[in-house]
Amino acid sequence: MAEHTITSPFEVFAWEVLPYDEEPTHARLTRVHVRKRFSGSLDGESDAELLMAEGEGGRGYVASELFEGSLDGRSGTFVLQHGGVDDGEDPYTYGTVVPGTGTDELVGLKGTVVFAHDEEGARLTLTYALPGGS
Repeated sequence: MAEHTITSPFEVFAWEVLPYDEEPTHARLTRVHVRKRFSGSLDGESDAELLMAEGEGGRGYVASELFEGSLDGRSGTFVLQHGGVDDGEDPYTYGTVVPGTGTDELVGLKGTVVFAHDEEGARLTLTYALPGGS
């Protein structure tokens, strides 16, 4: 399988925060439901559930995200699991396509994902491979 790398901008159009631990002596823990709209090589929408933790000087999250749309013109759905940590100086994210979650023309999709949010905007970079893909 040949590997491809795409970068697609996205916009967040829904952000619903629900606290799941309000103990004042702990970090702030929240569950967030997020909806995104992607454009470019990844074209479609996603629903994500994030668990977030915020402390003094840092925060982190883990997420499961269901994407529906097209990847380089191939239609279907797939699930990303990703996370990130930001200490205010050196933020990073990590993630992967969950094996076996690709449907329709995205069956067999494998890959890794990195998210970025900075002065250039919000974007996803996906390095992926599909069976029979060139």
